[in-house]
Amino acid sequence: MEDKAITFMKEALKLAEKAKEADEVPIGAVIVYNDEIIGRGYNQRNSQKNPLAHAEIQAIEEAAKYIGDWRLEGCSIYVTLEPCPMCAGAIVQARIDKIIFGTRNPKAGCGGSILNILNEPRFNHQVEIIEGICQEECSQILKTFFTQMRNKRLKMEVDI
Repeated sequence: MEDKAITFMKEALKLAEKAKEADEVPIGAVIVYNDEIIGRGYNQRNSQKNPLAHAEIQAIEEAAKYIGDWRLEGCSIYVTLEPCPMCAGAIVQARIDKIIFGTRNPKAGCGGSILNILNEPRFNHQVEIIEGICQEECSQILKTFFTQMRNKRLKMEVDI
């Protein structure tokens, strides 16, 4: 499991890199069914001018089209960052069996950091959580992005 998890998380990291290249917060996600990637997504909120354009939502939409159903039972989602409330809710609603995320999201994480929507016993579906796969890489891409963003902003302020 560990080797496959790393392989799939590296694919999510490639998508996070794609988001970073587009000046988006670098988050990537893939959905796996029978050891095959059937959905991919990366953060595109700014470029699409859409608050719903999160990596997980895009991956879920693509996987649902592939499966031909909104129920993604038997699927796992690999995402570089612990999901926000919206994405955690979508993962539960899609009936995804398992989430593997790279690093925690202390400001909006709903896989245990702030709330645990994924394991809420009052919902009719709970999601198995595995965290920390490629944690350092997942954390570092975000830290680097936000450092560069702050430095750009400071440079603009100095130039004014």
